[in-house]
Amino acid sequence: MPNTPLAATTDVAVAPVSTSSRGTRILGALTLVSATVTILYSFWFSKADVELGNTVRILYVHVPTVSIAYLCMLANAVFSGIYLWKRTAFSDLMASATGEIGVLLLGLTILAGMMWGRPTWGTYWEWGDPRLTSTLLLFLMYLGYVTVRNIPAPRSARNTRSAIIGIVSALLIYPVRMSTEWWGSLHQGRTISAPGASKIQGAQEFALYSGFFTFMFLAAWLVIHRFRVGWLADQAEAGQLESVIAERRAESAGDLGLGKVH
Repeated sequence: MPNTPLAATTDVAVAPVSTSSRGTRILGALTLVSATVTILYSFWFSKADVELGNTVRILYVHVPTVSIAYLCMLANAVFSGIYLWKRTAFSDLMASATGEIGVLLLGLTILAGMMWGRPTWGTYWEWGDPRLTSTLLLFLMYLGYVTVRNIPAPRSARNTRSAIIGIVSALLIYPVRMSTEWWGSLHQGRTISAPGASKIQGAQEFALYSGFFTFMFLAAWLVIHRFRVGWLADQAEAGQLESVIAERRAESAGDLGLGKVH
């Protein structure tokens, strides 16, 4: 029996009980190291911005989280498409994991944006702003994806419905990203471009890129663990189903035997 958390087994007695592995421990260590560097550069080594002041430090979370959220949502759409094509458990579980982590990161993006907006714009939220409104719509669509996955339903129907929602929701990512250029917005334009050519430079730019690595490692760590939790839950459910079937067969055999005695 493979000693990996992804062992394809329905025997609950020997199924792995941990989602941890050498790979996740390495990712966890990289996340901690990167987070430490990001914090140091965000609060000690980088100075306040000439125009934004200390609010620039919020961007070291806001920009990376939205970027990694987009990547998770695109991965969700890809794995959803693969599921509709191949109908494999792997693609469905990967779609589920990336979708959930994408929602989490986009939620952090919205909270960080509100914290940045209050001192910058004088308000936490502006309903008429195309970037804010479209981002909230994207968040609600993926929240709907997660909700559909948790509504009791036959597995095949649930997986198919959520896959379709994931693909449709991903179509909104590009309009959200381009909203400041297409329709105008209180939200500022792109903060970064090519390394060395961004609006912020020096320690500020380093802190921003360090934030990207931090949330990239964190997202990968969370996706792997969430995938394995889903895998183990499916194996446990399959094992329980086999146990129930075995019990029913035993009861049926016992009833037949009892009838013969009489």
